[in-house]
Amino acid sequence: MEITLNWYLSLSAVLFVIGVLGVLLRRNAIIIFLSIELMLNAVNLTLVAFSQAFADVDGLVLVFFVMSVAAAEAAVGLAIVIALFRNKTTVNVNEINLFRG
Repeated sequence: MEITLNWYLSLSAVLFVIGVLGVLLRRNAIIIFLSIELMLNAVNLTLVAFSQAFADVDGLVLVFFVMSVAAAEAAVGLAIVIALFRNKTTVNVNEINLFRG
């Protein structure tokens, strides 16, 4: 049995939907950042699958850019979450209101 492009695209779609549900349904800032990372990895899987299927390296080059953006997002996001936790002692998005002081 050969794994075709449809299997990779289906797995990528499932991972992306799980990430979207994590962003929409969860209220923990760390879980939201992890869900965003999951969505970015689903896009990376799609890019690699198309790159392999069409024997083109452009998708692989794009994956490196997406990975660098994901690493920067994780570093900045974690720094923001740590700063908010120090000030508000919570990472629950509903309880964090920056405009009340």
